[in-house]
Amino acid sequence: MTIGKNIRTYHDGKWHDGDVPVMRAADHGSWLGTTVFDGARMFGGLAPDLDKHCARTNRSAAALMLTPTVTTEDMVAIVREGLAGFGPDAAVYIRPMYWGIDGDPTAIVPSATETGFAICLEEVPMAPPEAATTLTRTRFCRPVLESSVVNAKAGCLYPNNARMLVEARQKGFGNALAADALGNVAETATSNIFTVRDGVVFTPVPNGTFLAGITRARHIANLRADGVEVVETVMSFDDVRAADEVFLSGNMSKVTPVTAFDDRQYQIGPVTRRVREMYWDWAASAG
Repeated sequence: MTIGKNIRTYHDGKWHDGDVPVMRAADHGSWLGTTVFDGARMFGGLAPDLDKHCARTNRSAAALMLTPTVTTEDMVAIVREGLAGFGPDAAVYIRPMYWGIDGDPTAIVPSATETGFAICLEEVPMAPPEAATTLTRTRFCRPVLESSVVNAKAGCLYPNNARMLVEARQKGFGNALAADALGNVAETATSNIFTVRDGVVFTPVPNGTFLAGITRARHIANLRADGVEVVETVMSFDDVRAADEVFLSGNMSKVTPVTAFDDRQYQIGPVTRRVREMYWDWAASAG
């Protein structure tokens, strides 16, 4: 499935133009769901935190009992080689991925002897600064480690997210705000969440039910360096309703303002705008 245009694919040791086939029907990942991926971004010639996204790809593979076959350093080098095929103003979604090929005698457990690897680069525009979304509750919750591989960015987790999004869209909202198994706020169907109240920024404390994102960590570091208090804590849905500002953090758009949570309305406030400004400033300074 393509989400953008102008695609380049790395597979079998070389770059190919276009969306080339990389998996076979009998691959473990095709029929038993052992797939992991990560997502980084290039914009303005910059690929911020690319090394961290590549490193997490390898950690995700290991969490899904796959054997990583490409070092972080080599993965970064391969990605940069592929990005050279795009124009200087291109915005590119960078997606390294692994999948299982063989299984053990039961077929259920992926074999450690061979792992599929590919990188897909897709030209996808960055969202404009004022591109906001709205949130609603969802009846679906985030899973726990005892039932799902929530410590990996695994493809098998995303059907649950898709249910959340479909439910939210059927209710007329752009995204769903999900709870963890205890009923506390976890994240949305696509992104980590931040709230602002009286100048203090709050975000759910990582509790093993959701990936605490790389971009999320970058925002926290930038805010604290700017003198803003950031509190990672257990959050209720009433905490979200009581906020002055709400914004989402994810790799695809980096910062997404929220203008409504059910019947609660928000303005795009100064902290949200500052977070976006600081991220772009940091990315430029980091090269």
